[in-house]
Amino acid sequence: MINMVHSVTLHYKERMGRIALFDPLYILRNKTKKDNQGKPIDYYGIGLITLLYFFENMLLRNKKTGSQELADFLQGLNRGEMDLTPEGYLQLARDIIDVFRPSGGKKNSREFYNWETRAEDEVIYSILKTTEYDSVLNKQYYTLDEQGLELVFATKEFFSEFQLSINQLILRKQLEKGEFIGALRQIDEMRINVESLRERMTQIHSEIQRSIVSDKTYERYKNILEDINLRLKREHEEFEELKSFVKETKVRLGYEFSGEKERKTYELVLKIDYELGEVHDTHNRLLTESIELKNTALQAAKESLYYTGIQSFNFEHEIVQKVVATPLPVDICRILVKPFLPMEEFQEWSLLSIFSPQRIEKGEESEKTRTFAQIEEEENKTNIHILSHNFGYIMGEIIKSLDGRTEITLLEVVNDLKNREPKLLEHRSFYDFWLIGHQYSPIRYATEENTIFNQALEQLPKEVSALQIQELSEMKQITPRYAIQNMVLRLQGNKSKSKTEEM
Repeated sequence: MINMVHSVTLHYKERMGRIALFDPLYILRNKTKKDNQGKPIDYYGIGLITLLYFFENMLLRNKKTGSQELADFLQGLNRGEMDLTPEGYLQLARDIIDVFRPSGGKKNSREFYNWETRAEDEVIYSILKTTEYDSVLNKQYYTLDEQGLELVFATKEFFSEFQLSINQLILRKQLEKGEFIGALRQIDEMRINVESLRERMTQIHSEIQRSIVSDKTYERYKNILEDINLRLKREHEEFEELKSFVKETKVRLGYEFSGEKERKTYELVLKIDYELGEVHDTHNRLLTESIELKNTALQAAKESLYYTGIQSFNFEHEIVQKVVATPLPVDICRILVKPFLPMEEFQEWSLLSIFSPQRIEKGEESEKTRTFAQIEEEENKTNIHILSHNFGYIMGEIIKSLDGRTEITLLEVVNDLKNREPKLLEHRSFYDFWLIGHQYSPIRYATEENTIFNQALEQLPKEVSALQIQELSEMKQITPRYAIQNMVLRLQGNKSKSKTEEM
């Protein structure tokens, strides 16, 4: 008898706490307020609807749900059942929220006699809790607390496809409370949910290939796949947050090793991290498969439906008999037959094409057969040849300006050319000579990278081995188009001597 008494009264407080969760609904049932037509308001039913409303917002990850949002929802739900103004709906929403979360700040509670401990006891529970506060709009937002979730689970029959989302919510609560052993069991249940969803998707894949025989069934399966894909995306986001939370917990516990208890806790968290990662990977593959199922199998079924319709279409019965049996006007017959006629093709040839420019190709290689790289290389060679020729001419004019000296500035050359060869100052090559020459300075004979100066070096006297161009500080506007920094050009060394030294 003693053992039976112990078994019956074991965990009596917890069981009483679960029963106490229904107390707010009974409090709402005792309210006697009426609408504008004197009809009693169903506070009990609307209270249950409110719990389900907050739960659906949790599934949708909508964290901004307050009294005004609830009032708008109830007004849309009403459809003539209650006669209330918008202010009346707002007051109704506030009354219900106050019952689930008392405005005084004190949580809901129930006092009872505990037959297990043989003493007066009390259970404290919270259905709603605050989340965010918008100070600009002066709005408080709410969400279901842990006991609120338990109350919803006790009052709603869930479809299997929502079970994974529910388990994710429970897992988060367990991790926050540090119930790691229970979290491992919850992850095992989530693995079963994922496998069940995989079997469901395999079944849908077979049904798509077998059952889509009309546009109505096609739209139905299309909506099913869109719902699955949307739910998988939301679950994927929740998995990411759970993994981040477990990672933070693992890092935090890694710095708190002080005994055997902490070591075992850390090992549990490591196992949770591993198991959760496996379930998440499987879920990711399901997400990918859902996208492929939507984009490939569904599209293939649509095309199959289209070609099935074409093959079953009888032209003689659907068109010919209708045209022959029914005296239709010619214009109507043309409209009826036109979708089944081939597209009109129009071809013409203009005599003027004889007089259009003709390309005459020389040799075996044409412009079409040459690559862009070959054409570009030939253009570069041509440009280098022209630039080298221009530099040779410019160097000849500079030699004249030197008049036997070994050093001259750019401005001295410019002043001399204004009298002898002013057109040269309008040519881009004159300024390229000085700029490029300054970059390559000193410029010597037989230097491969300075091939554009070969003709310029040939203009130098035999005793000169190199050119040196250095910049000076002043800037000079030579023409309205060109301005350049002043430079100095020097003739260096003896050619034979320089070659000996280089050897």
